[in-house]
Amino acid sequence: MHTRDCYVSAPGKAILHGEHAVVHGKVALAVSLNLRTYLRLQSTSNGKVCINLPNIDTFLSWEITALQPLLDGCRDCLAKHVVLKQELDDDLLKRLRAFTGIADASTDTRSMAVLAFLYMYLSVFGEAKSLASITVSVWSELPTGAGLGSSAAYNVCLAAGLLSARGITSSPLTPQQDSARWSKEEMEQINRWAFMGEKIIHGNPSGVDNAVGTWGCFLRYHDGKITPLDRVPVLRILLTNTKVPRSTKVLVSGVKDKINKFPAVMKPVLESVDAVSCTCEQTLTEMSARGPSAEHYNILEELIDINQHHLNVMGVGHSSLDTLCKISLARGLHSKLTGAGGGGCGITLLRPETDASVIQSTVAELQACGFDCWETSIGGPGAQKYKKWSLPKQVLKCC
Repeated sequence: MHTRDCYVSAPGKAILHGEHAVVHGKVALAVSLNLRTYLRLQSTSNGKVCINLPNIDTFLSWEITALQPLLDGCRDCLAKHVVLKQELDDDLLKRLRAFTGIADASTDTRSMAVLAFLYMYLSVFGEAKSLASITVSVWSELPTGAGLGSSAAYNVCLAAGLLSARGITSSPLTPQQDSARWSKEEMEQINRWAFMGEKIIHGNPSGVDNAVGTWGCFLRYHDGKITPLDRVPVLRILLTNTKVPRSTKVLVSGVKDKINKFPAVMKPVLESVDAVSCTCEQTLTEMSARGPSAEHYNILEELIDINQHHLNVMGVGHSSLDTLCKISLARGLHSKLTGAGGGGCGITLLRPETDASVIQSTVAELQACGFDCWETSIGGPGAQKYKKWSLPKQVLKCC
């Protein structure tokens, strides 16, 4: 063990523009949320591996002696796996499912979180001579199942914490810093490991969520290529969870069916969404280069309205999202869905001059509709390591 006590965090994510169109080769802009997941990794001497997940009421531990046999015959492949980290080790995953009793068809949050943790722990420490006795505690500000990248933030934290504890990544903190980020090469390594965890949980993820969790800020996603955008402003938003459940798979399939049925109508819609994403990217770049202006915010608000209409045309709107847009617009605020739609979450842009009373009354009316709301921001930092005393009290209490 290269550290006795390690604290890391990673942000959630939202889609600013381009959801659904990105499936059909168009540009999407993904952004980090200033709602974060925090992890504490402690070195212990009790011969156990423990995972504490208070958000989902999960507290489990295993004797190291019980985990060791899972690595029999795997050490050579794990040594290569630590370097390459490209594909899941199906044999190890199969052994872990049998060990934990988690069925192949199981997709519940608790089971997937445990499986991802044990897989990463054994993969990172398995090629060493002995497994480490540790306790990992994770607490999150992100709701699960809301399309806000909660699983990716969890996997980024696991990757960052385990790699740091194993000494595979360095400690970026200096005596003068309360928090710090790793080098570009080490961040890429954290991102690859987090993607492995996302594969365990989601099967065939795009890689966008873990990339946002790792790098933070704004990312451009196009045809499978993820490009971080440099020097973009942090924007204030109101994030609303309508708590209306939806199936991403069904919604994506519905958009595809509509495109096949009305290609002459829908293909121009996709092109227009692409133009919205690109125009937003250009506007954000100008805001960083010249400083934000009222006109920049006017453009961002218009693009939000336009894209929300696009998404309604695609058939992924919902009455709950219409309610969000109506309530916010009555106060001069502009909203759109983020993610799959059909309910789920929406974002509302807050201008710098937006009065606190306007935000409070908007939140109150949305909460009266049964929605959850957070005043937060987008475009903040990605994965970070901390000194203990710099963390919020709530994090220290739960971790």
